[in-house]
Amino acid sequence: MEFKQLSCLVLLICLTLVEIDASQSEEEYWKSVWPNTSMPKTLLDLFISDIETNVPISDQFDKQDWTAFFQHDLYPGKKMSLGFHKHSDKQPLRPNAWIPDGRIRQPLGTWIWSEKHSLNSYCVNPAAIGEHKYCASTLESMIDFAISKLGKNIKLISSSFAQNQDQYIVQEVKKIGDKAVMCHKLNFDQVVFYCHQVNATSTYIVPLVASDGTKAKALTICHHDTRGMDPDVLYEVLKVKPGTIPICHFVSNKAIAWVPNHAVRESDENPCVI
Repeated sequence: MEFKQLSCLVLLICLTLVEIDASQSEEEYWKSVWPNTSMPKTLLDLFISDIETNVPISDQFDKQDWTAFFQHDLYPGKKMSLGFHKHSDKQPLRPNAWIPDGRIRQPLGTWIWSEKHSLNSYCVNPAAIGEHKYCASTLESMIDFAISKLGKNIKLISSSFAQNQDQYIVQEVKKIGDKAVMCHKLNFDQVVFYCHQVNATSTYIVPLVASDGTKAKALTICHHDTRGMDPDVLYEVLKVKPGTIPICHFVSNKAIAWVPNHAVRESDENPCVI
């Protein structure tokens, strides 16, 4: 019994040391790219696996990623309910009620573009129309991909949803720009991000407030060219066909967006993290 407890303790210590070593290497690379800017803890935390469940994204974050709506419905005062909804139904539709196997636990910004079934197919299958994708398992590879698409003068933005709130009212709609690299943390037993740049998209930060006064910040992506989206999903959720109308969706706390940093001088290589 004592040997078993000792083995568990040794394993826990080893896992902790591995995480510390990984954290140091991630921060070192960040400093090599942006030496005058501290790496945000929220970004570093995304590269640490859940030791107990081995599932990076938990159910409590899913509803943000499963919230899709038309672009003309994004305005101050609009009531928003997190989660998928049938076109004429007021109650949220449980994701596993109709989404094909293999896509059930993946965020809208990834699986809606094509049917995926495994980590290998996410990373190997051809990209969708207008999409440039890359699977990043390290911070270095993620940053390198973002820089290759947007340049070095970039900033990182993300959502900040409360865990126990599903109903919000839009307070403001702040447009960030028309270029972005999204990186979604996928639900697999290893830390991997599905990073992609999709043509004809706009990125917004949308401040929200719940009925009890709880505030949130929603990273929001609007797709103007939806030809590459899954036709079955679009019809089930919004009763539209791909390529007919702009579609928007919220992005959960477990994803980030890299966008051009227009708030600083072009000669300044430091990113602004919000």
